[in-house]
Amino acid sequence: MIPYGKHYLDEDDIESVVKVLREGRLTQGPKVAEFEQAVADYTGATFAVAVSSGTAGLHLACIAAGITSGCHVYTTANTFVASANSILYAGGQPNFCDIDPETLNMSTGYLEEKLQSTRKLDGIIPVHFAGLPCDMVKICEIADSYDAPVIEDAAHAFGATYPEGGRVGNCQYSDMTVFSLHPVKGVTSGEGGVITTNNEKIYRKLLRLRSHGICKGNFDLPGVSVADSDVLYYPDDALYDGKLNPWYYEMQELGFNYRLTDFQSALVLSQLKKAEPFLARRKEIAAMYDELFEGVDSITVKQKHDRYNTSLHLYVLEIDFEKVGRARGQVMRDLFEKNIGTQVHYIPVPFQPYYAKLGFKREDYPVTQSYYNKALSIPIYYGLTDDQVKFVADEIIDIVLA
Repeated sequence: MIPYGKHYLDEDDIESVVKVLREGRLTQGPKVAEFEQAVADYTGATFAVAVSSGTAGLHLACIAAGITSGCHVYTTANTFVASANSILYAGGQPNFCDIDPETLNMSTGYLEEKLQSTRKLDGIIPVHFAGLPCDMVKICEIADSYDAPVIEDAAHAFGATYPEGGRVGNCQYSDMTVFSLHPVKGVTSGEGGVITTNNEKIYRKLLRLRSHGICKGNFDLPGVSVADSDVLYYPDDALYDGKLNPWYYEMQELGFNYRLTDFQSALVLSQLKKAEPFLARRKEIAAMYDELFEGVDSITVKQKHDRYNTSLHLYVLEIDFEKVGRARGQVMRDLFEKNIGTQVHYIPVPFQPYYAKLGFKREDYPVTQSYYNKALSIPIYYGLTDDQVKFVADEIIDIVLA
């Protein structure tokens, strides 16, 4: 079977996990901090906080950004439900932008038009769909005019770069960036996520929030002394001779158990060493597909002219199924019979029953609706061979042109 996406593991990855298992420190050990530093170094951010999933990262980011009851936060209509759900988790009000027909990312024009009438903006969560960075310069400009925080949903975009060359995750345009470490993403820890930020106050809040809201003064952080540690409410109980008592901790706010384990951190640390080869291979595959689908009637390759900056988490086609005379479901079943897995990214969030009950209507997002009717994600991952790429393209073309 050729799935639409798949992780790649080698013996180094396996041994990295086995080593942690043998050493016995499964969680809250040194590998988590080592991974966080590696991500900060890779992206160019000042801080990184590992969490149990990308969704957990979005949830904590919303809280750390001050999203609460009555806050209006915009994200894109074409995304996984976690992008919007995280706003609800924090108590905010999600709002959706239609997408740009070329980039498939949040339409900043749509956002500006909506804000002309509502004048309500308390946050933006742009989603770098399929790994292609959004227009962060414009999004940052809009957010700044409302003094609103920006949280980049970069679940698809590990390894992607902005047009000027900076790496997604460096937070030059945002307060925080959130990555997913799910197995079909660029690098994996099994399940997991990581948040980057350049703001020390946000960083320390994220550390507390991911572990039950508990604070230990953060004396375990490099260079932290009593003078610059987090505030402890009861220092007389907490400290002896200027040092934290071994048993002491304070729950200072309502947090969560969103920690990443050490063996997961070891796995993704090993994966990070292969991040650039992983990305290079995805770009090779995309170039092959681009050539194979060139000029094929009823098939449009999406994001084709933006290959330089993207991480190519997905390779997306638009197929005019009505013109072809075949339902998408039947095309997907036919491909499955050929051992080719495909997927649709995504059922737009406002189209989901839960969000429809909140009052969102399909007709408010015409570009998203048009894209959704035609979208098909086809296989792209590191281990896909050239022969398999050609096989996938040939089978799709044969079915569409039959």
